[in-house]
Amino acid sequence: MQYMKATLIAKAKEVNDDGSIVEVVIWELPEPTPPSTHKYKYRLFYGQNGKCRIRYDNERGKGDHKHINSHEIDYKFTSIDKLLDDFERDIETWSES
Repeated sequence: MQYMKATLIAKAKEVNDDGSIVEVVIWELPEPTPPSTHKYKYRLFYGQNGKCRIRYDNERGKGDHKHINSHEIDYKFTSIDKLLDDFERDIETWSES
C-alpha cells in the first residue's frame, strides 16, 4: 500500500473560557483526495457543551462539506483563506444565536 507524503500546514487547538473548543488541522497533499480538486485535506471543528456544532472537512468519496449541528451541507472550496474566513464567520454566527 502506498502512502502519500503530506505536509502539515496548520494545526491549532483552542479551549475557550466558556468551554468551547476550536480546532484546525490542514494538510497539503501531493495529489487531491477525490472528488476534491485541490491538494488540501482539512478538518475544522467547533464544539460546545460536549457537542459538535460546526465542522468543515473533506474526505475521500464525499468531498468538501460542512456540518452545522446535524445538518451536512456541500461546501465550495476556493482557498485556505476563504475556508478559514467561512469557518470563523459560522462560529461567530453560532455564538450570536
